[in-house]
Amino acid sequence: MMEKFRRIFVIVADSLGVGAMPDSPAFGDVGVNTLGHISQTADSFHIPTLQKLGLANITPLKQVPPASAPLAYYGKLCEKSNGKDTMTGHWEMMGLEVTRPFKTFTETGFPPELIRELEKRTGRTVIGNKSASGTEILDELAEEEIATGHMIVYTSADSVMQICGNEETFGLDELYRCCEIARELTMKEEWRVGRVIARPYTGKKKGEFKRTSNRHDYALKPFGKTALDALKASGLDVISVGKIRDIFDGQGITDSHKSKSSVHGMEQTLEIAQTDFHGLCFVNLVDFDALWGHRRDPEGYAREIEKFDVNLGRLLDLMKKDDLLIITADHGNDPTYTGTDHTREKVPFLAYSPSMKGGAEIPEQETFAVVGATIAVNFGVKMPEGTIGSSLLSLLK
Repeated sequence: MMEKFRRIFVIVADSLGVGAMPDSPAFGDVGVNTLGHISQTADSFHIPTLQKLGLANITPLKQVPPASAPLAYYGKLCEKSNGKDTMTGHWEMMGLEVTRPFKTFTETGFPPELIRELEKRTGRTVIGNKSASGTEILDELAEEEIATGHMIVYTSADSVMQICGNEETFGLDELYRCCEIARELTMKEEWRVGRVIARPYTGKKKGEFKRTSNRHDYALKPFGKTALDALKASGLDVISVGKIRDIFDGQGITDSHKSKSSVHGMEQTLEIAQTDFHGLCFVNLVDFDALWGHRRDPEGYAREIEKFDVNLGRLLDLMKKDDLLIITADHGNDPTYTGTDHTREKVPFLAYSPSMKGGAEIPEQETFAVVGATIAVNFGVKMPEGTIGSSLLSLLK
């Protein structure tokens, strides 16, 4: 089959949900709508590129009218997997249905047996061991860590163990060593978290601490082959930007680019768009989630979307006739909702190519996996055994 598109860009606006799913209350999420509530709350919201693609046609936005003739095909995707976290969302996008949610330790911290083993193996005393925001835990405990050489361990509403280390006093190599031990320990079924995250920081006293871009995620490998593996095995480029490489633990990736921020991630994507790759450029923009969603800051979230909109306009200018752009999300994180957890939501789906004659609404889909399936069919690649999802390629005219 002749491929329709030579290059496909998939951009995941991390946590940009567009409304509750029927089962959202079972996840503790009632009436959530990340994008809708950002628009309702923010003083202003200027997103001309996303507006003309059709974002405001997906869910009503207070300051942004729907486009009368949207350029993109637009709709909503439901999550089939059991979860509302980064790995579940991305793995499903590429064909894996996660039926058992990853372990979280939000309420209690990590079990004493795990902490004891971690202390024994690393030779360091653990402090913290609770659910906290990354900036708060540094203000509370970083001075103690610097003075004593103890190790800050904390979690969040996600399935993660996060370990902080001061780049000057703890050292990056030592932080990574401790995280590798933690990853090994948390492979045990009852302690199995989705990711162990190294959280390096700089600064000497409260109020000055800053997390750095030397973060490293130690993720579980996907439990099966994904669309990425199929593309790579067929000799296609699979270029990752942001934390995509970490989410898939490098599986199916041919080239990866680490981002310092979401703006930087889009700048990297613009550079990649000026190269003649053949295959997929898969981008995660994490700041929506990490800086604004978890911190319950709708105003900051709105400004981040506006910055994205500017660079998105630049990307559209660089796109060729045989390029396809898909914009979606991996879960919600409604900054107007209670707590600091992700929210179980539908996600947006926007698909645009300069070769399209205009956009239209596509029916709501029951899984994020339509993304991977569409890419595979475009390149004439067979999806791996045991994956889910069917292609939307025939709808994109």
